[in-house]
Amino acid sequence: MSHRYSKHLPLVVYLNDLIILNFSVILMSFYHLGVSFIANKESILLLLVSNISWAFLSFFRKNFIVHRPLVLSNNINNFSITLVYHIAFIFCGLYISEIFDISKFVLLSHLAIFFVLILTQRSLMFFFLDYIRKKGYNHRRVLIIGKKNIAIRLKQSFKRHPEYGYDIVGYISDESLKNFTAEQLNTAVINRRVDELYICNLDLSSDTNGIMDFFLRNKTIIKVVSDMQFDVQKAEYLDYNELPVFRLLPHAVQSLKIRLLKRGFDLGFASSVMFCGMPVFVLIIAITKCTSRGPIFYKQQRIGRNGKPFYIYKFRSMYIDAEKMGPQLSKDNDPRITKWGRIMRKTRLDELPQFYNVFKGDMSVVGPRPERQHFIEQIIERAPQYTNLLAIKPGITSIGQVKYGYAENVDQMVERMSHDLVYLGKLKLRTDVSVIFDTVKVMVAGKGK
Repeated sequence: MSHRYSKHLPLVVYLNDLIILNFSVILMSFYHLGVSFIANKESILLLLVSNISWAFLSFFRKNFIVHRPLVLSNNINNFSITLVYHIAFIFCGLYISEIFDISKFVLLSHLAIFFVLILTQRSLMFFFLDYIRKKGYNHRRVLIIGKKNIAIRLKQSFKRHPEYGYDIVGYISDESLKNFTAEQLNTAVINRRVDELYICNLDLSSDTNGIMDFFLRNKTIIKVVSDMQFDVQKAEYLDYNELPVFRLLPHAVQSLKIRLLKRGFDLGFASSVMFCGMPVFVLIIAITKCTSRGPIFYKQQRIGRNGKPFYIYKFRSMYIDAEKMGPQLSKDNDPRITKWGRIMRKTRLDELPQFYNVFKGDMSVVGPRPERQHFIEQIIERAPQYTNLLAIKPGITSIGQVKYGYAENVDQMVERMSHDLVYLGKLKLRTDVSVIFDTVKVMVAGKGK
């Protein structure tokens, strides 16, 4: 994709979103009413209101614009907020039109499908853009101006991340800039066909050459780079009368937007799994009941976010009274595990009932695995940093589960914890999607430990 073609990407995404919206409405209307939905007044009205609402809101929210660098979570975050407004707009539109007979199943199902399809479309699009930029296509020409040490860091960052798609075409130091006039700088930008200007901690308080006026009047994209170095997820932005201030925090935090986005993703993904996987659930229930004596489900108290206890649910994979001697971790060839339970644990199918915990809000789809208080106390004795994991919701799957699997003792739990601490520094939807894909690979290969 060349530069000249990429300018059409926002329009393509905007129209694609509308196509997916119409597909989801038509699909669920057809599923509910059959071919007769074409003549159904309520279905046609829902289609009309949905198109007007989304076309209007998406245009003004600009969630179809793909910014650099590629951050899937930011794009989905903007999309999710637009979707919330869209839902409110639809309900208001239907209420004003005095249409109350539209099926709630059609309405809610189409919204869930719309969200999942958009998430899939954005993931594939970001993967494609990531790939072609690493191959040298769809690049932007960058001119760096300002402090040398920051410019070097910026160059190194662009070199480490070719997926950003930036080509540095020049550098002007803060000392050299003093000899430039606004006209000379403009000529340099035009001659080098600069797409973006990066200003590195530049002091223009005594500007006498009109450089600041050039920055304000120029149509080139301008980005300002600070000389501060810290993990932005461990900082809170404060505005002191237009003076940017960052308050450093003891551990990574999730903003309200990220928490809402993650919760929306959890509910949407869990709904899809429960709805599409119902035949699998029924089959597992039947096999579990027929292969060993005891209940189908198993519940156990675990510790969740902020140390709050809750009950986790699983398909029973062990014989009854497996822990009559007290809390024990499972191990290879554990005699307490049933033959069918061994298969479930290898494919992680025993974890599926935890989507109920996701609905309740006790867990997330992706997050550090919840442990029992008995083992948490032992882990903290060896690794006090484990308490950082209690700042977020535990998950059905995690980087630790994918990379390490089930732990057989406390030392192995500490080793697995190191993988989950990595996730704590990458609280992004993109990371969640990646972990889910890796988990599916483990399930299909039957390599769950």
